[in-house]
Amino acid sequence: MRLAAIDIGSNAARLLITDVLEPADGKPVFSKINLVRVPLRLGMDVFADGKISKQRIGMILQTMKAYQHLLNAYEVPPHHLKACATSAMRDAANATDIIRKVKMETGIDIEVISGGSEAAYIYENHIAENMDDQATYLYIDVGGGSTETTCFSRGRMIFKQSFNIGTIRLMKGMIEEAQWEEMKDSIKRQLKGIGNVVCIGSGGNINKVFSLSKKKDGKPLSLDTLRDYYKELSSFSLPERMIRYNLREDRADVIVHALQIYINVMRWTDAELIYVPKIGLADGLVQHLYQQLKGR
Repeated sequence: MRLAAIDIGSNAARLLITDVLEPADGKPVFSKINLVRVPLRLGMDVFADGKISKQRIGMILQTMKAYQHLLNAYEVPPHHLKACATSAMRDAANATDIIRKVKMETGIDIEVISGGSEAAYIYENHIAENMDDQATYLYIDVGGGSTETTCFSRGRMIFKQSFNIGTIRLMKGMIEEAQWEEMKDSIKRQLKGIGNVVCIGSGGNINKVFSLSKKKDGKPLSLDTLRDYYKELSSFSLPERMIRYNLREDRADVIVHALQIYINVMRWTDAELIYVPKIGLADGLVQHLYQQLKGR
């Protein structure tokens, strides 16, 4: 079975195409066929002006047309695609018009999902289920416009919550100290009395840090490692970061802000380790779509 997901975030749009293998005597295996990322940076418009500019609307339409061509080339049926948009489109005054244009020109239906739904879809990856079932895990997904958290403890979900603190909002100086305090108080309150927490990070920035660390897959990063990278990356200018670490501009300008969010959340939860399983919203959307098609 071939499935696909489109994740239209505040920083980039991603198309994930996946084959699902269904062994007769085991769990389905999700095998990535292709992952395409286009840095649309919708949050740059929305978080400043409240809407998406004409230029970026054109970029969205061209991207969705390209994605539709790929979906056709990979023979993905229309009902095997789930397309969602997150923080920037949630806040954009002209989101409805854009979604209508995309539907008219490409046939792709885009659903704007809430922060809570975004956190739930990310949790669909069920990474924690393959780990210690007596431990407490906190999923942290940092995007351009928001950060989604989901807590999984002793085999059950404790809470999921979305915060309007993201890398592009931070880069544009839009986050007040009161928002940090609200996020801190909320996470601490919901984790009170639960015990030791291990974090699970998703998002392009934490994946890049993991890659830079040269850690083996499955091994966690420590809080001290994240702090070291935060100090190191912060010490260089944007062009220097791009050259020294082989980063695209749209990664180099937000990676420090992403580390700030991960570090803060880990500090507030007294977590010393964060696992980086290379999963994200698109993976969760594919998992959810599979369950829907199977009627589960």
